[in-house]
Amino acid sequence: MAAATATSASLFSIGSSYSSKASSFTPQSRAQAVNFNSVPSFTGLRSTSLISGSDSSSSLTKTLRGSVTKAQTSDKKPYGFKINASYKVAVLGAAGGIGQPLSLLIKMSPLVSTLHLYDIANVKGVAADLSHCNTPSQVRDFTGPSELADCLKDVNVVVIPAGVPRKPGMTRDDLFNINAGIVKSLVEAVADNCPNAFIHIISNPVNSTVPIAAEVLKKKGVYDPKKLFGVTTLDVVRANTFVSQKKNLKLIDVDVPVIGGHAGITILPLLSKTKPSANFTDEEIQQLTVRIQNAGTEVVDAKAGAGSATLSMAYAAARFVESSLRALDGDGDVYECSYVESTLTDLPFFASRIKLGKNGLEAVIESDLQGLTEYEQKALEALKPELKASIEKGVAFANKPAAAAAN
Repeated sequence: MAAATATSASLFSIGSSYSSKASSFTPQSRAQAVNFNSVPSFTGLRSTSLISGSDSSSSLTKTLRGSVTKAQTSDKKPYGFKINASYKVAVLGAAGGIGQPLSLLIKMSPLVSTLHLYDIANVKGVAADLSHCNTPSQVRDFTGPSELADCLKDVNVVVIPAGVPRKPGMTRDDLFNINAGIVKSLVEAVADNCPNAFIHIISNPVNSTVPIAAEVLKKKGVYDPKKLFGVTTLDVVRANTFVSQKKNLKLIDVDVPVIGGHAGITILPLLSKTKPSANFTDEEIQQLTVRIQNAGTEVVDAKAGAGSATLSMAYAAARFVESSLRALDGDGDVYECSYVESTLTDLPFFASRIKLGKNGLEAVIESDLQGLTEYEQKALEALKPELKASIEKGVAFANKPAAAAAN
């Protein structure tokens, strides 16, 4: 078992840092804003090189073949603790375009003991397929509302990609009426069955669905703002990729914080804070910012009606799941960008870099909003009205009577 677990560890530690430590933080009912000027980078599949000394692709290939190098047989994590595969993760919407590859990536995590897959149909086949993968976690399937409570019992992390995908010509706002109701009902079940779990919201429009989830949890009397996350990791993944390509940088070293929200102009990459430091012309800043903001549409158009960004979203969501699991398991050096309840701006929810710990959100990184360029400051002010409207729309939906919300 140790060898098998270590093999998985070498394959899957998506998007986390093993470097700088933050100063001590005092947990509060709301996350403490901190000034943190030396923030580590988050760059994808890193543990392969840290464990085996090889590049990610070759180590990935070896792992898929089932071979284990001598350097990979240790049961130590890259961040210095023994691996403890004892966490239960539930994916709600596991049979969908995001849910299937996301479930596969989570199955590969050495920290997961049990993987619960839920959907309204077609999930049994997904679970059967994944159960044949020789990684330690056990897979169970749950179909329909009558089995949802059992799916959520004692779960540590709930991931919600459920909903309809975006099609050509659709904005994230077009998805609202359908996906808002789905998220509302699923979060109600989470509140009833695993109120202490970390909740990862993927269902779009995230700018509105996270506030919906918060209102549902408040009504149930179990809202903990430190455990509710809008998954905006894909914006960071895209920013890192595009900047690496544009500036010919080694991708594993690139980190671009992305703040704001998770739709259109509310997505604001802070190119001035790129690590390693890079110089951008005004034209490059404009082009990169717009491409990162519209990258979802780029995929929707390329698929020509056949779907939206499913594979990259699954990768990004798996990275955030792994970071959450590492934090739960005692790693004190886990940072990601996420859309959370925040006091960084005058908006109640805002995406920024955060520190994760055993109890969820420990701190928001205040320094990312300090020293912005004129372009970034103007873009930040420009995104606020749209993000504010999306938040208010979500809150209003959650507070409508059930009959009105269904219409």
